[in-house]
Amino acid sequence: MQRLFIFLLFVGVSINAYANDEGFERKPGVAGNITSVGSDTLANLMTLWSQEFKTLYPDVTFQIQASGSSTAPPALTEGTATIGPMSRDLKPSERRAFIQAHGYPPTVIKVAIDAIAIFVERSNPLPGLTLKQVDSIFSATRYCGGEERITRWSQLGIGYYGQTAPIRLFSRNSVSGTYGLFKIMALCDGDFTKSVNEQPGSASVVLSVASSKGGMGYAAYGYRTAGVRALPLGNTANTLIPLTSETVQNESYPFSRFLYLVVNKAPGEPLPKLEREFLRYVLSARGQQQVERDGYFPIRQDMLKLQLRLVGEKTTML
Repeated sequence: MQRLFIFLLFVGVSINAYANDEGFERKPGVAGNITSVGSDTLANLMTLWSQEFKTLYPDVTFQIQASGSSTAPPALTEGTATIGPMSRDLKPSERRAFIQAHGYPPTVIKVAIDAIAIFVERSNPLPGLTLKQVDSIFSATRYCGGEERITRWSQLGIGYYGQTAPIRLFSRNSVSGTYGLFKIMALCDGDFTKSVNEQPGSASVVLSVASSKGGMGYAAYGYRTAGVRALPLGNTANTLIPLTSETVQNESYPFSRFLYLVVNKAPGEPLPKLEREFLRYVLSARGQQQVERDGYFPIRQDMLKLQLRLVGEKTTML
């Protein structure tokens, strides 16, 4: 019995020390259920966060539904979710619907930085793509200035697959925030070509590219595997920008983006303790380490302070 007591005491001290060492102080009375509905891009990260948060707060349970960013706003509006992960910002129509239901806008918290990568299989020798080439490959409308439709690898100077080999295109589906943002950023809000094969998740896109001869697809960079390579992108062939931590965080890589957690917070009122503590953890040093672990990029320190104020945290920094 004494050994059990000493063991439990050791575990309790270890968890508290672990939290404090990483800049996150546990608070008493945190329990309940968090329901998350939204982005597939954030699915793995939400799982990592929830698992570690449960280590700190064993009386908390999570329900995570990763059905696409477009499912987050209605779930929050209707009260069927407490947190809405999104890989894009809210649309005006989504914001209006929430305001009509609650009388105030939702609170949008930036929690990580991501990049939409254009992947090819690892052995593909293509050095990169200009933004006009991206438009010519993926778009039927070419609003970004693509001069001609590009459908074959030979049009990009690649004979690796043969002179008539087609580019096999893979895309996220239309409920995805990645789909919507790529449509705006890469196609100038144009239409996708009908030859694009839509996939239910970023992992499916990456797997399809890696296993398809002559495949190309866009997906969240955090889902990369050893079988694919992210292409450098730029305005010209001489100014291609590789996808690195530095180019994403300084936003020089063309398709950089924030990842968000959206919550229902009434003006002048604090968030419920459970939601506040979870967001405080996500924005802590430990939570941001999980961002890096999942292949994404942490929020800059100056921006973290602004997000903490939105959460209602009075301290200047955790």
